Amino acid sequence: MDPDPVAYSPILHRPRLRWPGGARVALWVVPNIEHYEYLPDTVHVRDPWPRSPHPDVLGYAHRDYGNRVGLWRLFAVTDALGIPCTVSLNMAVIQHYPAIFEAMEARGWEYMSHGIYNTRYHWGVSPAEERAAMEESLEIHQQLTGRRLRGWFSPAISNTLATFELAAACGYDYVADLYHDDQPFPLRTREGRLISMPYSVELNDVILHRRGEEAAEFARQIRDYFDTVYAEGAEQGRVMCIALHPYWVGQPHRLRAFQSAMEYILSHPGVWLTTGGAIADWFIAEHLPAIEAHLAAREAANG
Repeated sequence: MDPDPVAYSPILHRPRLRWPGGARVALWVVPNIEHYEYLPDTVHVRDPWPRSPHPDVLGYAHRDYGNRVGLWRLFAVTDALGIPCTVSLNMAVIQHYPAIFEAMEARGWEYMSHGIYNTRYHWGVSPAEERAAMEESLEIHQQLTGRRLRGWFSPAISNTLATFELAAACGYDYVADLYHDDQPFPLRTREGRLISMPYSVELNDVILHRRGEEAAEFARQIRDYFDTVYAEGAEQGRVMCIALHPYWVGQPHRLRAFQSAMEYILSHPGVWLTTGGAIADWFIAEHLPAIEAHLAAREAANG
């Protein structure tokens, strides 16, 4: 694999990216709906449950709360505000929890694979094993929805050196394993076209939780982040991602902070509230040729 799969390009030097209707910001909201195994098998590199020996009832129950309670609170907020979500989905969820699958389908939510289980990391696995998980995700999605799965995001952010090549080979349109840009960007693969979609570990409720921050601070950061990219988006279109975990944001004392931050964003014109697939489609059709020509010219100029 090429050790540098992403060409360098300063964002202000690129061709101008314009979103539909002249929007400044393409906003995608990404609930991570996950399944953590109660008694996971031995995994590579890291124990998913640090309170060993298993079972880690405290860790498991905290996450299980999201699927039992927190997600249903989040549905109420997204319904009220008309938010179309792209779910970072452990594919086993839609096999184990038909009620969750039915609720997401009723809302027309889009899915990207977040692996099969969030307790099955890809660090240290063979390319064949990683590809098998990608293909199983495609099969589960096709069987249960009748649609093609568009996006890939490695479980627990456990991507490998082979991830991008394998995702392209399996036919995914985009990956969310990189958090390096405010715009979609083409990746260099031998296997065909693949787009990096801006995901966020900055506006990510669980990452903030690990830093000891709480919901009011999360809401403030969402507003401050939006104000910056909204101003910048007047000249160069931006993507904003808000990553959520129902077991955190769906707690009774946290949900209102997220709702208030979303109400603030949606009070502004020029916000394209959309999905990962729609962003990828627009970028590929309307901007990819320009960015590829720009990169080719830079490469030629640099010899």
